[in-house]
Amino acid sequence: MLGSTHGTFTTDLRARVDACGEQPARAVVHGVAALEGDTDVSGRPLHAPVPELDRFFRPEVVAVVGASDAEGRPNTGITRQLLDWAGRVGARVVPVHPTRTAVFGIDCVASVADLDESVDLAVLLVADPLPVIEQLGASKVKFAVAFASGFAETGETGAQAQERLAAAVGRSGLRLLGPNTNLNAFERFREDLEGPAVALITQSGHQGRPVFTMQELGVRLSHWAPTGNEADLETADFISYFAHRPEVGAIACYVEGLKDGRSFLLAADQAARRQVPVIAVKVGRTEAGARMAASHTGKLTGADQVVDAAMRQFGVIRVDGLDQLQDTAALLARARRPVAEGVVVYSISGGTGAHFSDLATAAGLSLPTLSQARQDELHQWIPEYLSVANPVDNGGHPVGDWRGRKIIDAILADPEVGVLICPITGPFPPMSDKLAQDLVDAAEQTDKLICVVWGSPVGTEDAYRTTLLGSSRVATFRTFGNCIGAVKAYLDHHRFTTGYRSPFDEAPRTPSPSFRKAQALMRPGHRLSEHAAKQLLRAYGIRVPREQLVTSAAAAVRAAGLVGYPVVMKASGPQLAHKTELGLVKVGLTSASQIRDAYRELTDIARYEGIDLDGVLVCQMVGRGVEMVVGVTHDPLFGPTVTVGLGGVLVEVLNDAAVRVPPFGERAARDMLGELRGRALLDGVRGAPPADVDALVEVVLRVQRMALELDGQLSELDINPLMVLPRGQGAVALDALAVCR
Repeated sequence: MLGSTHGTFTTDLRARVDACGEQPARAVVHGVAALEGDTDVSGRPLHAPVPELDRFFRPEVVAVVGASDAEGRPNTGITRQLLDWAGRVGARVVPVHPTRTAVFGIDCVASVADLDESVDLAVLLVADPLPVIEQLGASKVKFAVAFASGFAETGETGAQAQERLAAAVGRSGLRLLGPNTNLNAFERFREDLEGPAVALITQSGHQGRPVFTMQELGVRLSHWAPTGNEADLETADFISYFAHRPEVGAIACYVEGLKDGRSFLLAADQAARRQVPVIAVKVGRTEAGARMAASHTGKLTGADQVVDAAMRQFGVIRVDGLDQLQDTAALLARARRPVAEGVVVYSISGGTGAHFSDLATAAGLSLPTLSQARQDELHQWIPEYLSVANPVDNGGHPVGDWRGRKIIDAILADPEVGVLICPITGPFPPMSDKLAQDLVDAAEQTDKLICVVWGSPVGTEDAYRTTLLGSSRVATFRTFGNCIGAVKAYLDHHRFTTGYRSPFDEAPRTPSPSFRKAQALMRPGHRLSEHAAKQLLRAYGIRVPREQLVTSAAAAVRAAGLVGYPVVMKASGPQLAHKTELGLVKVGLTSASQIRDAYRELTDIARYEGIDLDGVLVCQMVGRGVEMVVGVTHDPLFGPTVTVGLGGVLVEVLNDAAVRVPPFGERAARDMLGELRGRALLDGVRGAPPADVDALVEVVLRVQRMALELDGQLSELDINPLMVLPRGQGAVALDALAVCR
């Protein structure tokens, strides 16, 4: 059998990455220069610059361009709201209007050019912000907000207008929020709430309302960034900024389209490094949703599978509903780090406990069986005929007296328990009142998370409105699903960020010798033949069968003798993507006569089909294994992406694949395999031996290196099938397709 080469490339790659970092490259992102050595092998930045947005949210001087106090004018209401907001944040407002001497009793200046003082923020209440942007740049204004619509959200003409606006912003040196944004950044935030806060980012202002109103439930909100069309400032900028704010405990996002996938991931990486959770609703899962998103903000939505994988890769918690965004962000902002991952369900009803436990287990939460000693302790206060193994069923009556608190404390004392969840499906005073108070009191004295699901559809009960919502330590939900999803996100987030190693830390900074070999093989704008594509794989140390490219029947016979019978013969040419369907593959040939006949047949079919060949491949037959596919595609948002999945015909039938955005390391490559529904095939089924998973991982890492180094040159790569042989025997690329950009 073929020898294995896996195991060396990963070590060499890491050694090269560790040894580099002194490359004198400099990249510019959003107008901020990255540090030297902070770019990868393709010149892309590896760290997100953190924009200085303090003067945006807390300015000293605010210019309102187009300010008005005329009754019935839209600008009048906006001006009034800005004056109220400025008073709260300690800012002074300077109205700007060409024909007025004063607005609301405040002296006006005629134009931006007449501003004779340093202005932190300019709010543009004008239909066309472009001329004003150019004037603001000359006045050295730091930030501007453009409310005007009619840009990229309206189509091609609007998109061109937005490009002109963005170019003017770039020349001016200021930072712009909008256009097509709103007043959400200037809302009235409650200042009487304490503890870690939720920072909110939305592209549609109305969609942030459920999160904003969490303040009425006692959850602190610190900022709201309504990014609109993101001609300049984007979601990524605010994630980076909020991740460095000490008061921010979680970042909640409503995203319709990402302006730049790389910037988003760099920002998410900043948050992960600082262990600040990012929770996001990202619309565009369906074709209809993607169309609506594009028409609303003029953004690419990208392939949703890639978006989903990229978010998971960098620890962004993706949720579907605004209610989930609200509940998950509130929990993650305020809950302490878990001391254990075990979840205990505690209820007054066996049916409630069983139902909730089924749902929690199906979601992947761990519900450990309590020890016999712990169960014996609980049975001091709970009748023996009730189950207390987990879920814990108290039968109802113990919660109404002194026993209720004893039970809660005993559960929380178990070292395997990190989360206690108590579903209360409906109010039953006075016992539900006592239960709620016991849970709140216990939460104040434990470092473990206590969650309550208050199932009443009314929500006006004192136990809910005052006792539970009045606690900053108890996480209160209204539905089973939201509670389970938030708890899972909480445990996943802390597991992900514990010992977090940034994928960008593993990015190669300098080209490998493989890159120099590969460049000589690239043909810009062309598809490579199978033979040329396999040479590209060889350049990166990916094994292919022994084979020779021949142009005559006699040469084919000689090649078969050198390769060794039995052989496979395949037509090879840049036009050929699917050879089997055309009969251009012959398998298991064992004699010279079969070789000659096969050569004639392959060339005749190609001639009949009008296909130009560069020759016929005579290939070694490779032993049986698990057929996989490994490939590279170019995503319009994230750039090169790497895919691995079940290969052969299964790739089209099952579509069982996992995606990652380079750079990533060995752990991420193994996680990709764990996401496959057909993962068990690699472990050996129905008597088959386990496959060489290490060799498969090695191929994935080599392909991602290729994707990084040839970014801009390689449009598509498809290794299918990659035959993964039994453990210790390696993996062999039996066929390959490559398209150059």
